[in-house]
Amino acid sequence: MAALSAWFWNERFWLPHNVTWADLADPAPGVEYPKVGHLLTALPLALCIFAVRIVFERFIASACARRLHIQAGAGRRAQPNAVLEKVFTSITKNPDARHLDGLSKQLDWQVRKVQRWFRHRRNQDKPSTHTKFCESMWRFTFYFGIFTYGFQFLWQSPWMWDTRHCWYGYPYQVMTWGLYYYYVSELAFYWSLMFSQFTDIKRKDFLIMFIHHLATVGLISFSYVNNMARVGSLVLCVHDASDFLLEAAKLANYAKSQRLCDFLFIMFSVAFFITRLVIFPIWVLNSTMFESWAIVGPFPSWWLFNILLLVLQVLHIFWSYLIARIAIKAMLRGKVCNDVRSDIESSSEEEPDSATDGLKTSPPHTKGENGLNGHCAALKSRMQSHSSWSG
Repeated sequence: MAALSAWFWNERFWLPHNVTWADLADPAPGVEYPKVGHLLTALPLALCIFAVRIVFERFIASACARRLHIQAGAGRRAQPNAVLEKVFTSITKNPDARHLDGLSKQLDWQVRKVQRWFRHRRNQDKPSTHTKFCESMWRFTFYFGIFTYGFQFLWQSPWMWDTRHCWYGYPYQVMTWGLYYYYVSELAFYWSLMFSQFTDIKRKDFLIMFIHHLATVGLISFSYVNNMARVGSLVLCVHDASDFLLEAAKLANYAKSQRLCDFLFIMFSVAFFITRLVIFPIWVLNSTMFESWAIVGPFPSWWLFNILLLVLQVLHIFWSYLIARIAIKAMLRGKVCNDVRSDIESSSEEEPDSATDGLKTSPPHTKGENGLNGHCAALKSRMQSHSSWSG
């Protein structure tokens, strides 16, 4: 274990030339440099955030949902049946014609009744609009709160106005309490999302989102350990600037406020383009790639950090393409086509009991979510699936 630890914490990888861990171990009185142990605070804080989320969703978000006439409604539940339950859990959730015929004969049921049972059973595992509203309201509240705190903190920090301060004196840069709180809060939030995945209703993108949260935790921790927290705080703030707007648009979607949803999505799009395609490359990447090269010089973890940021910028371009495509469709059709919906969000909609029922309850071109809603969901699921720093 000692050999493995020595290999992992190799100074030649983590630190600039002629700097050792011993140089950072004993700072002057009143001075604190980042240490790995500092990040352990995020774990109990994540449990606290998880507990706060449960209380928030149950008492505050749920009350807001009811005020907007979004009811929790459990919907139809499949009648208990051990044979069908075993097939559903261990074989298939969508039986083909052969399975349906076999089950029909085994249970002496009509094929249509077996199909209906599987539809009801699938719907039991799908979150209701009420559940999604509460989840989005929690995310909106956190994203807006952490962005407000981060922006206020950075407004008073010299490296927001001159990014060269991210590298002056590196790596001997004092970890202030404000920066520490910012980093640990973001880290704890993503730890809490990992915890909550195992208690939330399971979705199709469970594994993708788990990997996303794990990657985010890893990158935040990586930038803290090698004391790139100053530029890391800029990256966090740039990404937080648009996330809460998308969550707000989803809230308007669930409340069936079409115009507000469209307006918020436009606001999100503008904020996304400005922060990800203008501010991030000109402000952040320019500092990490060129200013740091001139002031500190390259070293192995510097290369890895910049490679990851460049990959992130490529993803920004891809996501911007998705948003632009939505905007073009909106201009051509007056509003975005209603029929295109993400697999993630469409999996949360209840299936009608029959094709006839579906036609009765959903007139042409109004099935599911209206306007920008389906695309908001699709965009959010894709962005979360690939994002490295935030959702």
